[in-house]
Amino acid sequence: MAKAMSKSAIMAHFADKFGMKRKEVVAFFDELSSLAYKEARNQFTIPGIGKLVMVDRAARMGRNPATGEQIQIPAKTVVKFRIAKAAKDAILAKKNGK
Repeated sequence: MAKAMSKSAIMAHFADKFGMKRKEVVAFFDELSSLAYKEARNQFTIPGIGKLVMVDRAARMGRNPATGEQIQIPAKTVVKFRIAKAAKDAILAKKNGK
C-alpha cells in the first residue's frame, strides 16, 4: 500500500501546481480550515469532495466490551464528513480499474 501524502508534500504540490509561494498555500489551507470549523454547524461544502455536517445522535444502550455489562450511552452531537458522489465515483472507479 502506498504511503499517505504528508501535509508538507500536499503544500509543496499545490505551490508547484499553481506557481504560488508555499507560505501562501499554507495560509489558504489554514483559512479554509478555519472557515470550515466556523461554518460546520450550517454544513460546510467543499465542492467535488464532500461536506461537514453536525448530526445529533440519540441516546442508546451499549455494552461494555470488557465486562459485557449494558450501559446507557447519552445523546450527543457529532461532526461527520459526507463524501460527495463525484468523489466516490472517481475514487472507486480508479480502485476497481474502470
